[in-house]
Amino acid sequence: MDHGNVIIRFSGVTYGYDEENPLLDEVDFSVRENAKITVMGQNGAGKSTIFKLLTGVLKPTAGQINIQQGASIAIGLQVLARERMNDTVLEFFEHAFAEKKYDIERRITDVMETVNMKAPLDKKVGDFSGGQQARLLLAYALIQEPDILLLDEPTNNLDKAGIEHLTGFLMMYPKTVLVISHDADFLNAFTEGVLHLDAHTRKVEQYVGNYFNVVEEIAAKIERDRMKNARLLKDIQDRKDKVNFFANKGGKMRKLASKLRDQVEDAEENMVEVRRDDKTIRDFTIPAQDFSEMLVKINSVRVIHDHAPDQKEVDIVIRKGDRLLVSGPNGIGKSTMLRALADSKHEGAIIGEGVKVGYYRQDFSGLDFDATVYEELEKVMEEKSNERLRATASEFLLTSDLLKNKVGSLSEGQKGLLCFARFVLQKPGLLILDEPTNHINFRHLPVIAKALEEYKGGMIVVSHMEEFVQQISFNQYLDLGKLK
Repeated sequence: MDHGNVIIRFSGVTYGYDEENPLLDEVDFSVRENAKITVMGQNGAGKSTIFKLLTGVLKPTAGQINIQQGASIAIGLQVLARERMNDTVLEFFEHAFAEKKYDIERRITDVMETVNMKAPLDKKVGDFSGGQQARLLLAYALIQEPDILLLDEPTNNLDKAGIEHLTGFLMMYPKTVLVISHDADFLNAFTEGVLHLDAHTRKVEQYVGNYFNVVEEIAAKIERDRMKNARLLKDIQDRKDKVNFFANKGGKMRKLASKLRDQVEDAEENMVEVRRDDKTIRDFTIPAQDFSEMLVKINSVRVIHDHAPDQKEVDIVIRKGDRLLVSGPNGIGKSTMLRALADSKHEGAIIGEGVKVGYYRQDFSGLDFDATVYEELEKVMEEKSNERLRATASEFLLTSDLLKNKVGSLSEGQKGLLCFARFVLQKPGLLILDEPTNHINFRHLPVIAKALEEYKGGMIVVSHMEEFVQQISFNQYLDLGKLK
């Protein structure tokens, strides 16, 4: 590893809206030139906040952030900004530079080849699929050739070929890279150190080694700390029992009791604050609307080849209990199909009258970012119940404090959990899920897969995560890439 000088240093950095409960509390860490680092931690622990502090979008409440003089930073965001949706590809990339670049078209061609994508320069970025937008966002960061490359969930929406291409690129990238991702295999392929954010201590711990080894090291440290605390607790209790016994005696015995009290205080101070494992959501059930007739009939779908749409005939009927898996490469039209279905604008499909549709949109644009979390949950309830709403929210780690916040302030992982909480309260007859694993902490995924497997309504799913898909029993399949 050819690592040189320190390029990033956080010294006593504190950040948070609430002084008593900051998101980051006196955080210290450093990153050397050319290092490939994973940033890991629970949903809401502050991973994206670290990136915003590095790019200057946020300023620390206290402490210092030092970045090597002259070092450039670029970030590959998770979601395309709404104000950029109407940009053409050319306009989108022009925004990456403060000054006009006269060779911008050549630069775009080169960087699009790097992310394994071709696109007309006059096409609007909002017309691309989720997977293609993910590649555009990555290319936007790469075209700047930054000294520090920040990537926030870069594998979301990427198919297998896209992930392999990205992994190879990052392995060869000659500068510093910090990555937030829940994709363990992807991370293990190229990262050589970990910054671990703890949502409870609000500190950052730094580890050296590949991703899998660091995860094992963290687990081992937790176990060692637990064992140390267990021994100290036993010792403390023994001394407290003796204090109680000797305190009631006279003379020297009272002095002994006083000495033992001091020892108890010392032992309690030596207790290690054990990191609590990430909280995992509990098993939950999505109640299904009682609907005995056809939920949806699909007669044709639009397939996109080389950015040109082509209508293809199909014959798909979904009733209660049916599960349809839609597959195909990035850009073929999967997300467009699901969005048209959910919005009742699919020309080749009919949704049964009265069917309640639950839609997980991969960019969460179906949520009202200006509404509070409470308001967004209440919207889908036929019978309003404050008690039921709060109980359901807590099952998805949406606390009373979070319910007061605007949806837009949630982390991407929390927005994903909000969508599933809405399904529980909505009781849909048909679930339309577009990449439902995106942004979700890997600990939650088996619980979500189990809930979907047990769901009694109809379901249409797009997902690139094979391990997740294998946990659900699909009885219908539609591969858009094989439609001729």
